[in-house]
Amino acid sequence: MADLKLICGLVLLCMLVVEPMATTALTCGQVASQTASCIRYLRRGGNPPAACCNGVRNLNRQARTTRDRQTACRCLQTAARTISGINAKLAAGLPAKCGVRIPYKISPSTNCN
Repeated sequence: MADLKLICGLVLLCMLVVEPMATTALTCGQVASQTASCIRYLRRGGNPPAACCNGVRNLNRQARTTRDRQTACRCLQTAARTISGINAKLAAGLPAKCGVRIPYKISPSTNCN
């Protein structure tokens, strides 16, 4: 009986430890921190700074699940609406400028679903 309680306790402990890691999703705060260094480029053009491209690459690596990609999409669309002066054409071309290939268009009208 004591062995059964110990096994049940270990199973419960594993569920508590593994479940949060399995459901951890990308947040708008993470998206913002990865792309904040891109704002000046997205307003004025030129060449994106290295920190911007590093952030774009990191965000691409972090957004592996459909849920994460949808979150990143929605966060970026919200940021584009709230940050004045963002050039949509520069935003659309940013992944390519940073050497990142993504299978969708960066646009305020992109359906994030």
